[in-house]
Amino acid sequence: MASSSSYNPPCAACKFLRRKCIPGCVFSPYFPPEEPQKFANVHKIFGASNVAKLLNELLPHQRDDAVNSLAYEAEARVRDPVYGCIGAITFLQRQVDRLQMELDASNADLIRFACSNVPLQATQPPPAGTRNGGRFYQAGGGVQISYDVPWNDIYNSHGGGMDGTN
Repeated sequence: MASSSSYNPPCAACKFLRRKCIPGCVFSPYFPPEEPQKFANVHKIFGASNVAKLLNELLPHQRDDAVNSLAYEAEARVRDPVYGCIGAITFLQRQVDRLQMELDASNADLIRFACSNVPLQATQPPPAGTRNGGRFYQAGGGVQISYDVPWNDIYNSHGGGMDGTN
């Protein structure tokens, strides 16, 4: 006669530890048989007994996040035995800092470019008939700066020329 029970392959933890996977195995929901390396890394870094204790102390809804964190930390420690996760975090932080400096430099270049393309009123040619006697001051180097009408002595009814006369 055929057996009525179906075969359930052992979870990655029980297979790695070479023990029978019981129905209430604390590892089976988090270490499926398709991911043996996940448990191997966690076991190598933290130990199966410590992980089992940790999972039993947590509430069931917290266990998935805890296992994901343990697996990430274990993989990082296997890849970088000295720094582990901190090595990855430091690398990413340096990348953020470098990209922020590039962004700041690009923004500075953009501002310089935008400011250099803004036409200045002093560099525009003056209206006809107003050169050196109307509304422009001839500065050194040929730069002409315009005055507003109230500050131009020709139109000022109060006098007040530069030499103190009206």
